[in-house]
Formats: sequence, C-alpha cells, structure tokens
Amino acid sequence: MDFHKSSQALDAWIEGESFRGWDPFDALNSPLLKSLTLNNRKIGLAWVQLLKHSPINFRPLLGIEKDYNPKGMGLFLGTYLRKYDNSHLDSDLKRAQFFSTWLAQHRSSGYSGACWGYNFDWPNRSFLAPAGVPTVVNTAFIGLALLDAYKIMKDQAVLDLARSSCDFVLQDLNRLTVDGVGTCLSYTPLDRRFVHNANVLGAWLLAEVYAITGEKDLLNTSISCVKFTLHSQAGEGSWPYGTSFNDRWIDSFHTGYVLVGLNRISRLFDLPEIGNEVKLGYQYWKKDLFLENGFPKYYSNRVFPIDIHVISQAILTYLEFSALDPASKERAIYLAKWGIEHFQHPDGHFYYQQNFAYTIRIPYIRWAQAWMQRALTELLSIPS
Repeated sequence: MDFHKSSQALDAWIEGESFRGWDPFDALNSPLLKSLTLNNRKIGLAWVQLLKHSPINFRPLLGIEKDYNPKGMGLFLGTYLRKYDNSHLDSDLKRAQFFSTWLAQHRSSGYSGACWGYNFDWPNRSFLAPAGVPTVVNTAFIGLALLDAYKIMKDQAVLDLARSSCDFVLQDLNRLTVDGVGTCLSYTPLDRRFVHNANVLGAWLLAEVYAITGEKDLLNTSISCVKFTLHSQAGEGSWPYGTSFNDRWIDSFHTGYVLVGLNRISRLFDLPEIGNEVKLGYQYWKKDLFLENGFPKYYSNRVFPIDIHVISQAILTYLEFSALDPASKERAIYLAKWGIEHFQHPDGHFYYQQNFAYTIRIPYIRWAQAWMQRALTELLSIPS
C-alpha cells in the first residue's frame, strides 16, 4: 500500500479545509442547543452525546460552524514540524510557524501560565468546562509541540511559551496527594477528577521542560506524578482511566497516552524502575486491548465502537515501542493499512467511528484528521 499517497490525500483535504472543522463534542456551539440546556450540565451532556453518536451530521442545520480547535492546532504543529524535519520544505516550516503563532495568540487568559482549552463548552460525566477553560491534556500536547518547535526554530519566545505552560500545571490545577505514593493532577482548574492519562501528560511536559531549563521543581512534580500513576497500575499491567469508582474502565487510546508518556520520561532520565513497569503495561496493552487478529478494541471488555483515534494512537504507541518490540512496526503498518482501507474517504479525509449497526462518516478535524495525519507522518518517518 502507498502510505505516501494516502498521507498526501489527507494533507490536501486538511489544508483545503484551512485546518478548521467540527468536533465530536461541539454540540453546544449551537445557539439553539445551548439555550435548550437551561444551564443544566446533564441536559448539555445529553445533547453532546446525541450529536456524537448520530450518523447524520446535523451541525450545519443547528448553526455549528467549522472552527479551529486548540488541541488540533497543537497536533498540527507537531505533525508539520515532523514533516519539515523529513522534507526540509519551506511550506511545512511556514505552516508550523502559523500554528505556533496561532497558539500564542489564542491561549486561555486569567491563569498563571500559558494554557489551552477547547473551542466549545464541554459537559462530561463529572463537570462542565466552558469554552476556553484549559485542560492539562490540551496544554501538555501543545506545550510538547512548542518544545519541538523550539528545537527546530530556535525561537526563545516559543520556549518561553512552553515554559509558561508549566506554571499552569504547577499552580492552577488541583492535586490529589497521597503520602508515600505521589501526586495526581486534576483535568482542569475547575474539577477534582483525577485521571491517569492527564496526570502522565502533565508530568511529561514538566520533564521535557526540565531537561532544557534544569528547574528542580519541574522534575520533582513530574516524578511525583509518575509515582502516583505507577502505584495505581494493576498487577497484570493495566491502568484504569481514573481514580474514582465511575472511572474504573480501561480503554485503548488513553492507555496508549500513559504508555507513551511514561516511556518518554523513563528514557529522558534513564529510570529503569519506570521502564520495567512500562514494559509490563505495554505487554498488557498489546495482549488484552487487541483481538487475536491484531485489531484494537476500544475498551478492555468490548470491541465497538471501532474508532479512528483508537487506530491512530495504536499506530503511534507501537512505533514508540519499536526498540522494545521487534514486531511493533509490522503491527503499526497492519493497522495503518486497515484504517486506510476501511476509514479513508476517496477525497482523503477519515471517518470517525464504525458502530455495530452503522458507520459515522462525519469528518471531525481533531479526533480523526489531526490524529491520523500524525500517525501516518510518524509511520513515514521511520527507516524502511
């Protein structure tokens, strides 16, 4: 299969949309639906879930416009930097500069450091985050991409922005601290929902900035977060999504976030005690979150929905562990082929989800396009 052709078609589609699009969770960008929530989080969540699971895209009828998504812009930044690293084309560098400038201009205001949320109100099962309220997940992915930009562009302002994002992590998030165990970061400044992928992503950002600046408080908090998540690992190697009773499920792509983040931190500081736990987690992920034919399950206890983000993160996770697992590259190639054959539209974009009875073909910009572009770009970056 010609991955270059698939990747180029996706690039052309994304660039043709000027990097704007819809999101699975943007229902409350509809003035009508937002008014019908009556300021009730559960009603808002019901509208979000209705549009998210609908195979018909009602967004144009509901007045939901395509828009830039801050997390998507951070993913695009990292991807086009990777493209430039491979191609040295000025066009890739100019796009990366556009993303870094956009992110600097569209950070959330009123916090201790640079940070980013979503471009829509996000009601979830635990709390409501209004549009613009920053999350540690968004901020970490964007901060890490900015560090990649600094390494290529050598622009001090870009490094300063990434360093500023650490102040948000250190000062604005709530913390769950257990003596002798460690610390877990909250998802946003508004909540006390402690989830492991968010905790590890925050720790990864702090660790990467520490590697440049040498600030001990960044290192200490990062290691404390890592210890907390490692302590929460089950004996077979799995991690639940979060610490609360309602967050005890295990899924593929959030486990992938945890594994990649911990592996990067372990490599950064040469910490074999982390590496051993990561190996256990990787073996669990590979064994229990895939079918015998190599296809990824969404949850540990069920396959559906078949989701493009699960596929893309599985590709990225396999590539991350290529030094540990000789079979990982072939597994990544298998998943990329399957995703292209079953999820890529002839015009280049990727579908969202396949459920048991129907497929959702809505072309979500962040969830589907940005992540699959990232995965294909990384796959094409490895030596043949």
